[in-house]
Amino acid sequence: MFAVRATLRSARRNALSTRQDVLSQSAAYRRPLFRNYATPQPVARQSRWRSFLQTVGRVTLGVVVLSGGAFIYVVQRDRHPGQQAAHDPAKKTVVVLGSGWAATSLLKKLDTEYFNVVVISPHNYFLFTPLLPSVSVGTLEPRSIIQPTRYITRHKKRRVEVYEGEARSVDVKNKTVTFVDNSDIKGAVSATTIPYDYLVYAVGAENQTFGIPGVREHSCFLKELPDAEKLRTRLMDCVETAAFKGQEDAEIDRLMHIMVVGGGPTGVEFAGELHDFLVDDLQSWYPELANRLKISLIEALPNVLPVFSKQLIQYTESTFKANKIDILTRTMVKEVKEKTVVVQDESKQLKEIPYGMLVWAAGNTSRQITRDLMAQLPDVQNQRRGLLVDEYLRLLGGDGVFALGDCTATSYAPTAQVASQQGAYIARALEQMAKKEQLEKTLHSLRASSNSKPEEIEAVVKQINKVSKIKPFHYSHQGSLAYIGSEKAVADLPFFNGNLATGGVATFLFWRSAYISNLLSARNRFLVLNDWMKVKLFGRDVSRE
Repeated sequence: MFAVRATLRSARRNALSTRQDVLSQSAAYRRPLFRNYATPQPVARQSRWRSFLQTVGRVTLGVVVLSGGAFIYVVQRDRHPGQQAAHDPAKKTVVVLGSGWAATSLLKKLDTEYFNVVVISPHNYFLFTPLLPSVSVGTLEPRSIIQPTRYITRHKKRRVEVYEGEARSVDVKNKTVTFVDNSDIKGAVSATTIPYDYLVYAVGAENQTFGIPGVREHSCFLKELPDAEKLRTRLMDCVETAAFKGQEDAEIDRLMHIMVVGGGPTGVEFAGELHDFLVDDLQSWYPELANRLKISLIEALPNVLPVFSKQLIQYTESTFKANKIDILTRTMVKEVKEKTVVVQDESKQLKEIPYGMLVWAAGNTSRQITRDLMAQLPDVQNQRRGLLVDEYLRLLGGDGVFALGDCTATSYAPTAQVASQQGAYIARALEQMAKKEQLEKTLHSLRASSNSKPEEIEAVVKQINKVSKIKPFHYSHQGSLAYIGSEKAVADLPFFNGNLATGGVATFLFWRSAYISNLLSARNRFLVLNDWMKVKLFGRDVSRE
C-alpha cells in the first residue's frame, strides 16, 4: 500500500519537472537571438526624468507659496499699524515742511521716541518723481507712484500730526510757522500758527521760467502729479483735434508737433516716453496721424544730459536721431505764444515754430515762502538761487532750522538722490542731539546725587562726547539713470575709482529694477509692475477723460 503511494508521488514529481522544462525551452525559443546590452534601459531614464521634474515642481511650489505668504504678510502689516504713543509735552517739537524726497526720507529714518513731530505739506502724499514722465503718456497710472504720508507716520512709535496745508510764513525769531488750509472745502479754522523747537525746511522749488513771456500761460509743466495728468489730457486733445474731419494739413502738422524745452533727465525721459507712445499705440489706433507726429527737444547748452559722460550723451543723441527726435542744442526760447514759439538758434537767428503742445522742463527757482524767509535774514541770505546752509545743513541765521533739498543753494545738483541723503542725515543728527540732551540730564542727576559712583559719571561723560561728534553732511553719488525710449536707458554709475558708462536694453532692465527697488512700499511696487505688464499686453489707454 505504502509502496504504491510512493510510486504515484514520484510519477507526479517527474511529470511536473517535465512540464517546467518544456515551458523553459519554449520561453528560450521566444527570446531574441541577439540582445544589445549597450542600450540603456528606457524605464530607468524615464524614472530619473520624472524624479527631476517632481523635484523642480516641489521647489517651485515652495518658492511660490513662501513668496506669496511673505507678500501677504507685508501687505497686511502695512495695512494694520499698531498703537502709537501720545504726544509728550516734555519732549521737543520737530516741524517738517514738505512731503517730498527730503522730508519723506527724514520721516522714514527719524525715531519719534525722542520728539513730537508735526508734518505740514500742500499734498498728503509722497510722489515718486522719476516716474512722472511715464504717467504723462499713460504708461503708468497716477496713483501707482504716490504713497500717503500717513503710511509712514502711522508706523512710527509716537503719533505724528499730519496737516494738509500750505505754509505761508516762517518766523525764525519767534520760532513759529503759519500755514493755511488749501483745500476746496475749508472748515471753521482756515489758518493757524504753531511753534517749533526744530524746523526741517524742505518745501522744494517751483518751475523756473527765466521771465520769458508766455511760458506760464501756454506751457505744460512736469513737476507735480496734476501736471502729468494735465499733460496727458492735452496730448490726447492734440491728437483728437488733428483727427477732426476737414482739418487742414498745416493745422494737423502744428497740432502733431510736440516741443520739449529742457535737455535734462526730465525732458529726455518725456521725449523717450512720447516716442514709445507713438510707436506702440498711435500707429495702431491713429494710423493716419502716426507719421505726422514730430518731437523736438530744445536745449540752450551744447548737448543734452550735461551731467552724464560724453559717451552716453553721444549714445542718447544717436538714439534720438534714429527715433526721428529732433535735438535743437544751443537754442534759446525767447517767447512762447499760444500756437508758436520764438527761438534763437546758435547763429543768433530768430525763428517762429508752430507747436501743438509745449512741455517746459527747464529748471527750478525758489518759492515765495523761501524768498520771504531770505528777506528776514538779508545779511546772511543773499544768494538768489536759494537758502544758504552750513556743512551741517543748518540755515545760516536761523536757530534750530535745517534746510534741505531744492530750496537750498549748495554745490549739489537738485536731484532726488541728494535730497534723500540729506533727509536721512538730518534724522541721524536730530537723534544724536536728543540723546545728548538725555545724557546731560542723566549726568546732572548723577552729580547731584551723593550715591553716584565716579565710574558711572565717567561712563556718561564718554557717551556724551561720543554723541556730540556730529559729522558734516557728505553726499555719496550712487549714479545717474535716464530712460531714452525704445526700451533703452543710459546709466552713469560709480565703479571703483572711476565711472561705468552703459546704455541699451540691458541698462533699461537695470533702470526698471533700480526704480522698483526705490519705490516706497510693496503697494507701489505691485501697482507699477502691474501697469508695466498691462501696457505690454494691451497697450496704453488712448481715451480722453
